[in-house]
Amino acid sequence: MRHPRRTPLFNSMPSTPVLAAIIAAVTAVAAMPAQAQQTPEQRAAAIVAKMTLEEKASQLINTAPGIPRLNVPDYQWWSEALHGYAFQPHATNFPEPIGLAASFDAPLVKNIAAAIAVEGTEASDAMVRAGKALELGAGRTYWSPNLNIFRDPRWGRGQETYGEDPFLTARMGVAYVTGLQGPNPDKPLIVATPKHYAVHSGPESTRHTADVTASLHDMRDTYLPAFRAAVVEGKAGSVMCAYSSINGQPACANTFLMQDTLRNAWGFKGTVVSDCGAVRDISSAHKYAPDMVAGSALAIRAGMNVECATESLFDRNSFGQSLNYVDAVKTGKLTVAELDRAVTQGLAQRIRLGLFDRGPVPAPSPSTINSPAHRALALTAADRSMVLLKNDGVLPLATTGGLKVAVIGPLADSRRVLRGNYTNRETADLPSVLDGLKAALPGARITYVPAGASITDGNVVPASALRTEDGKPGMTVSYYPLKPDGKPAATSLMAKFAHAITAPLADTPVATRVEPMVSAELFTQPLLPDGGRVVAKGFLVAPETGTYRVGVRTIFGSFKIGDRPEIAIKNGFNPAVMPVFETVDLKAGQQYPISVGIQVPVLQFGELDWQRISRTPEADVAAAAKDADVIVAVVGITSTLESEESSIKLPGFNGGDRTTLDLPADQMKLLAAAKATGKPLVVINMSGSAMNLEWAKQNANAIVQAWYPGEAGGLAVGRTIAGVTNPAGRLPVTFYRDIKQLPAFEDFGMKGRTYRYFTGQPVYPFGYGLSYTTFTYGPATARSSGSAGGIVVDADVANTGKRAGDTVAQLYLGFPDAPGVPRVALRGFQRIALAAGEKRRVRFELTPRDLASVSPDGQIQVVAGKYRIYVGGEQPDLSGPATFATRTVTKTLPLPN
Repeated sequence: MRHPRRTPLFNSMPSTPVLAAIIAAVTAVAAMPAQAQQTPEQRAAAIVAKMTLEEKASQLINTAPGIPRLNVPDYQWWSEALHGYAFQPHATNFPEPIGLAASFDAPLVKNIAAAIAVEGTEASDAMVRAGKALELGAGRTYWSPNLNIFRDPRWGRGQETYGEDPFLTARMGVAYVTGLQGPNPDKPLIVATPKHYAVHSGPESTRHTADVTASLHDMRDTYLPAFRAAVVEGKAGSVMCAYSSINGQPACANTFLMQDTLRNAWGFKGTVVSDCGAVRDISSAHKYAPDMVAGSALAIRAGMNVECATESLFDRNSFGQSLNYVDAVKTGKLTVAELDRAVTQGLAQRIRLGLFDRGPVPAPSPSTINSPAHRALALTAADRSMVLLKNDGVLPLATTGGLKVAVIGPLADSRRVLRGNYTNRETADLPSVLDGLKAALPGARITYVPAGASITDGNVVPASALRTEDGKPGMTVSYYPLKPDGKPAATSLMAKFAHAITAPLADTPVATRVEPMVSAELFTQPLLPDGGRVVAKGFLVAPETGTYRVGVRTIFGSFKIGDRPEIAIKNGFNPAVMPVFETVDLKAGQQYPISVGIQVPVLQFGELDWQRISRTPEADVAAAAKDADVIVAVVGITSTLESEESSIKLPGFNGGDRTTLDLPADQMKLLAAAKATGKPLVVINMSGSAMNLEWAKQNANAIVQAWYPGEAGGLAVGRTIAGVTNPAGRLPVTFYRDIKQLPAFEDFGMKGRTYRYFTGQPVYPFGYGLSYTTFTYGPATARSSGSAGGIVVDADVANTGKRAGDTVAQLYLGFPDAPGVPRVALRGFQRIALAAGEKRRVRFELTPRDLASVSPDGQIQVVAGKYRIYVGGEQPDLSGPATFATRTVTKTLPLPN
């Protein structure tokens, strides 16, 4: 039999130079260590195969101890970076996420996340160099962003989100994730952790016990899209599961969320971390498992990799929680294979971060922490977050001509309000709104009129107002450890807390030194790792004669000023606490003895706070108005009042959530007094959520929504009021008149909620915001994109005013009449800058998923029928400029979940 002719081998080989390169590459690969040729998963699996059962279990807790014999380093999974690296008191503090959402500027959010990644890497590397790898913040897995939907303005943590709209939240979430992780998700600089997966949006008081009912329609239409985008598009390396139970199963053991959706439908290969204490909740709160061992097994089986154990707040070297996983295997509740899978995925994540291969980490030079570039970025972000809600022409204020301005309101000279929550940023040196107005209006005569006592009071007392006994700046601070009592070490969270605040103190401090101020910063020093008491003594020196509220914000402690009796502080275990104040009259330059005792049982925070107030605020406003051209009132609430689960119970606030949308009564009284003077009134509202601004809408001449705008927020407000910048922010939430317009807070159904399903009349709608210039839109065209089912929309935008400014071109869809579709939905936005008279064409490329809606039974689909496409500066059917187009889809197209 004749065989076909074969080409000689050498005739098919590459040319000599190419062949040499191939041989060199093959040789190099062969010479590489075996671990370098493995995938992170393969390498992790090989390490896990050598671990004992106890060693494997130890890696399932957020404080994961090293295993020296296997070259596994210590690792702390818990770090926070909501709007700045949270464990460094000088890290750049950007606007609260709700304010970033108001910018409608996804590229800006990506740049901010990249800046946070750089600062956080520097800070965490410094901790590792100092031998603190197990301290909170030392790792590179950041538990941000918060992608929950701000479905109800009563929720205290809504400030952490990007608002009420799934599309806006998705775009901001993807921007944040990709900015934080960097361009290569397989070799991330930081691992982002979208949270709290899923349907987590209050109430705070029941978050550990609630069994939330959410329809499949609402899950896929509202609660899940932003998480899907962060995972599928953003390639987020981690996800945090929530506290509550959803449709009968706790979130961290929920098979629909963790298996059917996250792992299977979305193809997620990363790590899942529990919210802190959520695994305990499976058995203790939800009663879904008979005990902690069974609950831990259920979480691992569902797909969790790391449990956030609240014990790590007290003891960085406590690994007792991991024994639950050992017992789960020994009792047959969990298989070795299931345990290995969970540990392997976690180790692979750390390998991808390069943490198993790095040598000594050099300190960066110069430091990136709050660098000039990052401070400038914080100012840009704050500028872009400002939303002008009303303006009858009074703004911008004149910067020349001797303008006389009376500045009133309890938040006018507040610094703490700027920073928002989830940050350790020192605030004493931050410019307040009053400072920002003075900087932006150098030719004006500005008079500050202190308000009366308010629940929003409390700034850190600056070093300039403190003196030691021997006349040095600051206070003399002594650190007293707990005295050993011979009792067995406490194991539970609350037992450790109780021991830390009841055990006797040592007679001699471990250190005594002069500190510049009494604030959270000095407690970052590990002088009292097992608890104790910080005692600060010195003198308070007021810069101006007047009435002050002076007090301490802490969990457990005391303080004494002058010859008044000592006041005890017992707030209980909660980081969101109000200061305990004394009202005193102080003379400028005079020294008043003061002592502060702060127990250090856990979070190690405390502040000496003060606020200058007036005993006759309304009369003072009337007097100041006589010689003023305009009144600027700075009002609102704070991120302490609306907060994560807390013990605060005050009028309008309960446990972190709000019970009313109204401004506090004292502020409304002050605004009425300002209105009665007859002078133009500008209202600046600071809050992390929607407020009832109906009174201001009817009575003020201008309104600016400033949020919690970060370290540069005071400057940004001043720049907006003076017209140094032209506001272009838009509301990322609906501003309702009253909670009576909404369903019950505990009802997680979306009917009647957010602009997509709300049919009432709000004070200000989602997407709304004004400018100091004017814009027109049109015409719009819509055509097929060329990809299956996509649409391209083009529209002209023109600045028809006399000054440059930004606008936010928003694209909304009106859907064919079909069950389950929203009233209208945002499906595109672009923030663009236009010079006076400039025109530009904007383009939106809509994918089939952008066109999709969700049927009542949960099917994601592009419904056949006529779509109305609207491009404008606000929602459809409002008074602003807009342009319309239509597009017809002939056949319903189902999409994967």
